[in-house]
Amino acid sequence: MLKITTHTSDVSTKITLEGRLAGPWVVELETCWRAIAANPKSRAVVDLTGVTFVDTNGKTLLAEMWRQGAELRAAGCSTKCIVEEITKTDPRSSSRSKA
Repeated sequence: MLKITTHTSDVSTKITLEGRLAGPWVVELETCWRAIAANPKSRAVVDLTGVTFVDTNGKTLLAEMWRQGAELRAAGCSTKCIVEEITKTDPRSSSRSKA
């Protein structure tokens, strides 16, 4: 199960995830992301602090979200490792990820 909560302000949209980013929940997040990404005026922040597991498809989606400008925030060994893996190959990572 994955809970997706969004909060939009004048300058950003925060996507808070809680639970497992796996299986059909990856598709749900992708649908949510497409709607948010359609508004280029709003910066996206993805809060992964409540995520307990991310499968391969979830990692792929997070990487794509990051490439499209989303900031990834993580806590805990597992999610921090995933964020570092996604952002390590690009020097811009220090300004868009908060592990």
